[in-house]
Amino acid sequence: MMMMMKKGGHPLLRGSGRSEGDEISKYSHGFTAAEMHSLASVCEAILPPLPSDSLDAKDYDRPTKAVNLFSEISGSQAPIPDQVAELLVKRAVTEGKILVRVILLLLSTRLGTLLLCGSLCLSQKLPFISNFSCLSLEKRERTLQMWFKNRYVTPVRLAFLYIKVLCLYVVFSQVNENGENPTWEAIGYHVHNDEDPSQVPRKRPLEKGVLETIRETDSSLVHSLANKGIRATLDSKQNLLKMECDVLVVGSGCGGGVAAAVLACSGQKVIVLEKGGYFAAADYSSLEGPSTEQLYEAGGLLSSTDGGMFILAGSTVGGGSAVNWSASIKTPKSMLREWAEDYKIPLFGSPEYLSAMDTVCERIGVTDSCAEEGFQNQVLRKGCQTLGLKVDYVPRNSSENHYCGDCGYGCRKGDKKGTDRTWLVDAVDHGAVILTGCKAERFILEKNKRGSLRAKKCRGVIAKTSSNNITQMLQIEAKVTISACGALSTPPLMISSGLKNHNIGRNLHLHPVVIAWGYFPESNTEIKGKIYEGGIMTSIHDVEGTDSDVRAIIETPALGPASFSGICPWESGLDIKKRMVKYARTAHLIVLVKDLGSGEVKSERRISYELDASDRENLRVGLRQALRILVAAGAVEVGTHRSDGQRLKCKGINEKELEEFLDTVNVVGGPMSITENWIGLTSAHQMGSCRMGIDDKAGAVDLNGESWEAEGLFVCDASVLPTAVGVNPMITIQSTAYCLSKIIADRVLTKSTLP
Repeated sequence: MMMMMKKGGHPLLRGSGRSEGDEISKYSHGFTAAEMHSLASVCEAILPPLPSDSLDAKDYDRPTKAVNLFSEISGSQAPIPDQVAELLVKRAVTEGKILVRVILLLLSTRLGTLLLCGSLCLSQKLPFISNFSCLSLEKRERTLQMWFKNRYVTPVRLAFLYIKVLCLYVVFSQVNENGENPTWEAIGYHVHNDEDPSQVPRKRPLEKGVLETIRETDSSLVHSLANKGIRATLDSKQNLLKMECDVLVVGSGCGGGVAAAVLACSGQKVIVLEKGGYFAAADYSSLEGPSTEQLYEAGGLLSSTDGGMFILAGSTVGGGSAVNWSASIKTPKSMLREWAEDYKIPLFGSPEYLSAMDTVCERIGVTDSCAEEGFQNQVLRKGCQTLGLKVDYVPRNSSENHYCGDCGYGCRKGDKKGTDRTWLVDAVDHGAVILTGCKAERFILEKNKRGSLRAKKCRGVIAKTSSNNITQMLQIEAKVTISACGALSTPPLMISSGLKNHNIGRNLHLHPVVIAWGYFPESNTEIKGKIYEGGIMTSIHDVEGTDSDVRAIIETPALGPASFSGICPWESGLDIKKRMVKYARTAHLIVLVKDLGSGEVKSERRISYELDASDRENLRVGLRQALRILVAAGAVEVGTHRSDGQRLKCKGINEKELEEFLDTVNVVGGPMSITENWIGLTSAHQMGSCRMGIDDKAGAVDLNGESWEAEGLFVCDASVLPTAVGVNPMITIQSTAYCLSKIIADRVLTKSTLP
């Protein structure tokens, strides 16, 4: 029996709708029949059909029938391989697509299979060599295990990782028209979208200011813009729809939402561009697959080019604030001191910044405690208390009674106060217009007048809508243009517009995260609930060094079944199914560090990143502490996400045995590293890629957030931060944007010449 869901929410977030203009057609991945045959064979080895008695339902307190059905599910079942191919073509970097397809093509031939599988494909019968799909399931599984461990075939390992992540993601996120998935009952998962409809806010707070271009056509757009108070004219020769405003803000997240509010409230005519869609509380479905597809950058499947870092970034009205985990932590005093003194940025040492943090916290309704904690946070708190470690509540931009584990897919209760429910409401109430489904292609830059401090002047942007029914490009001219599309998107936009400052796209900090897990059977009644229940992040522990400096912080993540399966190590088909039936009671603790290492992002979705040696050591120290906490909380088994499935059975172990295990914990390499056992990293915070600096050698923008190269072009997002923050950065981003937009507002209002 599958988990039933009441039909509710926006069709796109239920997985049952398509954008207007999209054709409902067959799969468009373009894979050949030979490639698909190989792909299906690999998917079957990743998640093989097993005898119905392979998993004992009593061991996991799950319904026998559901567990038996789950045992028999295969990764080769239609339409899983086709959906994997679609996602690969749509989301992978170019070289990743090529790599996977070449390997699949090789596996479709006997010679290629011999090259990649060695003696496992040999037999004593003609034709003596089998291609991959003709191998027994056991031999295919052994081949995948060999690829995963062999440090000399890292490209093959990376290709397998791509397929493994996508295959399991599809299996555990796909839903039918009723929001059902055949695996969920067996793994103990339930979608929380069956609230009393009267408890779900029906109001769309931004309705009067939002224009959803996906619903428009060439003929209707001018009229719709006029209804929002924007006069647009068509230049048929250039196929441009031209409009003007005082301030143009590109992006609607933590930076853009605040900037739009401050500037609209100062009396400016503001237009906000957002490439994502607009969804309100009543639209959210809490379904992992459709929600991440619509609400996250790259559909929630973004990684560094080497596959070593999995990255989450919001891409909807409200940006990250619409889908983050509510943590609202003020900028640490040590960071303010470092930025003000070492980086010589007076803003961060000013009373204005401290006041801005208070203003931000008040506007987004930050509370300091939690009335009832969910499963994972109970684990973190209990483990710390058992060990005598300090554990604090995480301030959140929601009420103290907010008990919601689905905020990563949008808050159906409307309790979490992202920019879509706060700052953007203020902006719209003061006349701002938000154009959704509208992506800035480049800034309009022209040569500046002689004698100006900057060689260029920004006049606005050229943008493109995502509607197939709009053929015109948009030209939006403004006195001031603000890039607030985040640390991953602002640099590519500036570079594609012709800006050359060497800091643009560099110094990218990601707050790298490693994860420890612990299994708590249902028989442990002291810690109640499931992994997906309760506030996502309500407890925090600082891992301190010998001189009381914070080396890492330990918090808890949101992990739906698909994300859980994607980051789990793969050892065998049976092992991954055993891990999944433990899903609901496997607690995860994330270890986050303020990274000294950094990366680059100079073109869209092409992210490189390298840890500093001290980052690896701090992650290792934090990971050891997280494992101790899980053991102290009562886990019967703990482990890391190292590729070999590193774990420890906890029953009856003594302190010496625990320490011996902890001594084996390390943070090394990635899938492309020449190491047998490696560990993947994750990130939900991106900062520093267009940092402020006292001159154009130190930063991409000046101390007011203005480009060193283009007058009138400002940056108001996380990319201006000089370094990583070391804590969840929402308050820091909003406070910085508040201060910078106040400066802009004063100068626009007084019509003074911008420096």
